[in-house]
Amino acid sequence: MRRTPTPVRHIPTAIRRTPAGLSALLLTLAALLLGTPTPAEADAAQAAPARTASAQTAAQAVTAPLTLEAAFPATGNGWAKVERYLDTTPGFRAEQYPADGRGDQDGARRTYFGGTGQPSSSRFLLYSATGWDTGSRPTPVLLVHGANDNADRAWANPGESGTCGASACPSTGLAQYLAGTGHRVFAIGFAHKQGDNLLQAQAVGDAVALIRARLGVPQVDVVAWSKGEVAARAYVSSVRPSWGRAYAGDVRRLITLGGPNGGLDYVYAHGWSFDLASWPACGGTANAPSPHLYMTCYGTYTAQPCLGVLPTGGYDCYPGQRQLLARWDGRYGVDGTAQDWWTTYYGGQGFYTSGQGIQAAIDAGSLIAPLQQAGVPASVRTYLLAGGSADIPGVLNENRGPSDGIVFTASALDTTGIATIGGTRLLTGLNHLELAWAPEAESQVDNWLA
Repeated sequence: MRRTPTPVRHIPTAIRRTPAGLSALLLTLAALLLGTPTPAEADAAQAAPARTASAQTAAQAVTAPLTLEAAFPATGNGWAKVERYLDTTPGFRAEQYPADGRGDQDGARRTYFGGTGQPSSSRFLLYSATGWDTGSRPTPVLLVHGANDNADRAWANPGESGTCGASACPSTGLAQYLAGTGHRVFAIGFAHKQGDNLLQAQAVGDAVALIRARLGVPQVDVVAWSKGEVAARAYVSSVRPSWGRAYAGDVRRLITLGGPNGGLDYVYAHGWSFDLASWPACGGTANAPSPHLYMTCYGTYTAQPCLGVLPTGGYDCYPGQRQLLARWDGRYGVDGTAQDWWTTYYGGQGFYTSGQGIQAAIDAGSLIAPLQQAGVPASVRTYLLAGGSADIPGVLNENRGPSDGIVFTASALDTTGIATIGGTRLLTGLNHLELAWAPEAESQVDNWLA
């Protein structure tokens, strides 16, 4: 029997417009990003540094479907260069973006992607940190960022957008730390900030192949944060589109930082707050999905199909978030203090919102169960790092159970389907964003890589 929520006293015409900064912070699985402009001298047409004939031949053999489109030297943030690649494999496509530009590439990334804010997912960026060709460690490292993020903010300049999960942000990150300990460090930059994880998994495989060809190594270590864990795990587990390439056996170790290994239901459990942050008619501007199809704002019943977690009316702007979903209501319940909480989570018409509920979204394409069933190969030693501090400033932190503010600790440390566990650790003092840059986390990652 459906429980009927208690009506609020005031209708949505009294809803305050959500400040832009708070809207940004309410993004699921991500730190926000307002990129810094690329240096004027960076030229999209500049060729990559010359390679020897033998190295070039090896690279072509391993990376046949890839085309180097542009290279940008000395881009700052500790990167020696940034390159843009095109994967010509049939099957890649241009994903949908919100029409108002909230999901567009910005700052330096717009330049790297050829001046467009909405690049096709057949393209990706490969960042090479200083020391990529001189580091002493034998196995290079690929860093994989999360949702609504980029390699600059996630790995090299955590305070770029002003949001790093702490009151004061460092000017360097995990990329510089690992480079400083002798690692040859690379990072991938995805075209779509909330993109399909199956497409991004193929891009991860591309990046690994490029690194192997460039350095002449058989394997690469992968460190994936937040949503990036799903793309990285999909690659090594060969969970792929029908046209996609299978795992090539080229990852030595996989380290996940706050990864939703057991999925998450954050968007549905706290759907009202998400709507206020993202729904345009209510003043929201955040690049975050909504669990609803309709919402009343300022007395008007409005529809925003592009913002939905489920594909609706030909729109599907947030496929990557749908793929992260798993139900946690059986363990931690649902936030009963939120407006329309019952119909938001389980589906139906609420007082001010209407939606299909989390199970419909899971059935429409969550990857959590398929990934666990496929399993991570025994040859890939896997390490799970979780945070235990739900204290991200300005964010409605996940408080129904132990979490890092976004992902439940139990999800981040869920080993289901992982054949070889190299180690797990809970850093109780770190939140979701701090896991990517805090000294304690950096030290742990370096230790596991060794």
